[in-house]
Amino acid sequence: MAELKYIPGFGNECASEDPRCPGALPEGQNNPQVCPYNLYAEQLSGSAFTCPRSTNKRSWLYRILPSVCHKPFESIDQGHVTHNWDEVDPDPNQLRWKPFEIPKASQKKVDFVSGLHTLCGAGDIRSNNGLAIHIFLCNTSMGNRCFYNSDGDFLIVPQKGKLLIYTEFGKMLVQPNEICVIQRGMRFSIDVFEETRGYILEVYGVHFELPDLGPIGANGLANPRDFLIPVAWYEDHQVPGGYTVINKYQGKLFAAKQNVSPFNVVAWHGNYTPYKYNLENFMVINSVAFDHADPSIFTVLTAKSVRPGVAVADFVIFPPRWGVADKTFRPPYYHRNCMSEFMGLIKGHYEAKQGGFLPGGGSLHSSMTPHGPDADCFEKASKANLAPERIADGTMAFMFESSLSMAVTKWGLKTSSCLDENYYKCWEPLKSHFTPDSRKPAGPN
Repeated sequence: MAELKYIPGFGNECASEDPRCPGALPEGQNNPQVCPYNLYAEQLSGSAFTCPRSTNKRSWLYRILPSVCHKPFESIDQGHVTHNWDEVDPDPNQLRWKPFEIPKASQKKVDFVSGLHTLCGAGDIRSNNGLAIHIFLCNTSMGNRCFYNSDGDFLIVPQKGKLLIYTEFGKMLVQPNEICVIQRGMRFSIDVFEETRGYILEVYGVHFELPDLGPIGANGLANPRDFLIPVAWYEDHQVPGGYTVINKYQGKLFAAKQNVSPFNVVAWHGNYTPYKYNLENFMVINSVAFDHADPSIFTVLTAKSVRPGVAVADFVIFPPRWGVADKTFRPPYYHRNCMSEFMGLIKGHYEAKQGGFLPGGGSLHSSMTPHGPDADCFEKASKANLAPERIADGTMAFMFESSLSMAVTKWGLKTSSCLDENYYKCWEPLKSHFTPDSRKPAGPN
């Protein structure tokens, strides 16, 4: 596979032409009477026309045929995709899942769309407020099928297997330890090369943005220059009556047939695009004196709510870094949180739970449900000599955090058969170290 090219920068106003058609972008206007190369002009809007300029998102696409050229949409099998948050009764317990099982290609061919499984979520699609967390489990490429989401943005986190993603804006190769965002309404198709697994954070009604840095200053965390946008690439591919466009609309799946590939965009310009990011480029900020800083310092992307400082969803990572805090219990502290915290593991071993929390699995600690290091981690960290140490080498854990109280689906609690019924036992060995007759704590420090 030839190395793909990208345009760097987050949220930039960009322009791109397939080099096979130089000058495909109209000069000086968006919608000429006749476009260069006799293309069709089509605008894709990711925000209301009247949004402030700083939040207005749109791109102009110059394509061989407009995307309206399809037969009517018809409802199709929903599989395990849902937005029904009342399938099962609420469960406030700490929940952990073993690695989700990928179907064997020798037994059943499953592509990205048919391999979508909704794990949990909250809110309402029709009012454009909420989120869902999905797991994708697939073993075959989509072929003459594409997908687009009318409900929200997809933040895709591959965990096993690389994804070659065809979009209307061009192609992206996304591998484990990278992420990509396919924004609302953008059509895409995914090729896979092996049995493949990953996580998806879907947000309704808002878009992901870089978090404000405040006292950190102008630089740090995920830097804008490290986000990559695909360059224009088109195919003039005829599939008479045989190309399927799948749409997720109000939580349901629909399909329409058309004669041509949807990836027929010869040129485009705008600031509403898909993009990818390599998690290794994250500039970690951490405590260099004492105490454990809050995990918000590890936020890569945020989808803000209408309340200042409160997110519909944050995407947070826990990358390799140095731990140097003095007089401090260094692993994550015990915690009860008004937010909901879903954690996944791309590779390695998460520092607070060396066993049981495995790559390709996950955990959910719901609003105000207590959680924290397991007993073994607590005992070791309480007695450790506090020399500077490397943390999380060879590991990448992440968190989807939300201000909304998420409900787990029937698939998540029952059908997947991956729920770890013994999760609570990792805290049972915790014992009292209370010394009422001595204020001085025990330990090496």
